[in-house]
Amino acid sequence: MNPKYSRRAVLSAAAIIAGAAACSRAVRHAATPSTSSTAPASSTPPATSSSSAPPSGGPSVEVANGPRTRQEVALTFHGSGDPALANELFAAVSDRGVPITVFAVGTWLAANPSMAKTITDHGYELANHTYTHPTLSNLDAAATTSEIAQCRDLLVKLSGAPGRYFRQSGAQHSTPLIRSIAGQLGYPVCLSYDVDSLDWTDPGVSVIHKQTATATGGSIVSMHLGHPGTISAMPGVLADLASRGLTPVTVSHLLRA
Repeated sequence: MNPKYSRRAVLSAAAIIAGAAACSRAVRHAATPSTSSTAPASSTPPATSSSSAPPSGGPSVEVANGPRTRQEVALTFHGSGDPALANELFAAVSDRGVPITVFAVGTWLAANPSMAKTITDHGYELANHTYTHPTLSNLDAAATTSEIAQCRDLLVKLSGAPGRYFRQSGAQHSTPLIRSIAGQLGYPVCLSYDVDSLDWTDPGVSVIHKQTATATGGSIVSMHLGHPGTISAMPGVLADLASRGLTPVTVSHLLRA
């Protein structure tokens, strides 16, 4: 954790955001993780606490959507799978000038280190999605620390930065233990989502379109690299968002103060 970042700084930033985001329906999450292995949707009301705050030593805050008054949506991608499919997805969104956020799994980056540069060269946001993608809520404190820290350190090695956000693996929501450790390791925000595309189940384009059509202003959409169906669905997803006046942005942009 970078010692220059203090808990006070994060709390101050959170207070600023809370004030600025009367526009954002801020709801404190009760920390009930879902059980799906790859990040399923959940009816559990998510937390919302947009933040561009620097890392701190205090517990992270879970964020599942940005301000609802902004006609913006963050498309977030679990980073793993065949790099060729990842590059196809990047081409599909880059051709349309769409910024995305990739939550990379550490073992994927370790096996494909050039992907870090590919992601950042595109101007996409790169973030931490654990090192081995376990069901993180099943791990004890030591193992949870290792999962977050190993991926963080690899991100620093490959991209020069740890990524602004951490997303838990194996569930839509983080637990108090995960948020405590993530905060200690320099992540003030555990990023959840309010829309699950279900692309990780390879359900077909129509299902992905139906799921993403539920996105509204401020939504954070969970999607995945490494799935052909996601690539096939992307033109329709982007066309639908555009038809409803919704602009895709990175998470940092969505959660800006």
